[in-house]
Amino acid sequence: MPGNPKGDRRERELVNRLDEAGFAVMRAPASGSSTARELPDALAGDGEVFYAIEAKSSSGDPIYLDGEEVEALVYFARNFGAKPRIAVRFDREDWYFFHPADLYTTDAGSYRVKKETALAEGTDFAEFVGDSEKVTLAEALGGGDGDGGKNEQSDDDEVRSVLTALRDGAITVDDAVVMLE
Repeated sequence: MPGNPKGDRRERELVNRLDEAGFAVMRAPASGSSTARELPDALAGDGEVFYAIEAKSSSGDPIYLDGEEVEALVYFARNFGAKPRIAVRFDREDWYFFHPADLYTTDAGSYRVKKETALAEGTDFAEFVGDSEKVTLAEALGGGDGDGGKNEQSDDDEVRSVLTALRDGAITVDDAVVMLE
């Protein structure tokens, strides 16, 4: 008897969408607590980039991930040579993707994604598979580099955040380079 039919259905949906987008993809149906090894929900690659993906869905409530679950994803991805990504889907919305270092960490050490955060800050499906590129409102209005008047302090905070994640082993050097470009 399946433990989470809706979650399983959402994982299959994600795998099918990635397949349709040209990725070689496989679902690890034994992920989670049914195996002694912590496995991601899906592995996907397009010949240039490879992802280990943990997929979560919700009807609208915030999505929480156990700290150990995220650490296991990062560990697996690093050993496999893939980039770790958290894929979230809220009812009546599309899939959004996050690097684990970009997620909000609670005081208890869990990770949280709110629907508003996914819509505002997540990488949408089209951008994730390379069909589009995110454009900020400032860029769309002719704001040039898209900083929208962001001051140097917030740029420094962003760099500091990426470097901290790199130091803590949450991201690879390659991920840090991409995030700082």
